[in-house]
Amino acid sequence: MRAGPTFIVIGGSAGSLQVILRILTLLDHEFKTPILIVLHRHVNADSPLEELLSFRTTLISREVEEKDRITDGYIYICPADYHTLVEKDFSFSLDDSEKINFSRPSIDVVFRSAADIYREKLLCVLLSGANADGAAGMKYAQELGGVTVVQDPADAQVPYMPQQALKMLNPDYVLESSRIAALLNSKVVV
Repeated sequence: MRAGPTFIVIGGSAGSLQVILRILTLLDHEFKTPILIVLHRHVNADSPLEELLSFRTTLISREVEEKDRITDGYIYICPADYHTLVEKDFSFSLDDSEKINFSRPSIDVVFRSAADIYREKLLCVLLSGANADGAAGMKYAQELGGVTVVQDPADAQVPYMPQQALKMLNPDYVLESSRIAALLNSKVVV
């Protein structure tokens, strides 16, 4: 067993928003580990995602802005149409380079970037979705010592994304969505 993560990245696409809302609702009131949420969403969608998340948790929810410092007690949301990168000084940068797996933000990009900085102190969660984004980045994070959690495909509304991860790696955990929050709330992981 080892101490819990100091940074969590949750990635998903089609069918994952309800899972994220459920996870946030079940987090302990004293939960302080910063979380970055990477969702595939439409560029022009006027989404109240930040507001929606803030009603589900005691953590502060905000969309990432260039050079935001990663701070305990926050849930960060990747903005639509930008890749979000984690920098060596524990801040974020935004990038509008080409799409990866037809996606920007790309879960692969975020997992890789966070793994380079946090290594074994990173926990990556991959949820429901309709493409393979996230699988390669999760494999990379695991190779650097990060803890990997894949939603059980049988529990996912759209199982393709978690299935692709399971084809590429043997994650530390394959969990139903109802059990992911309990893992995040635990103070140690294996």
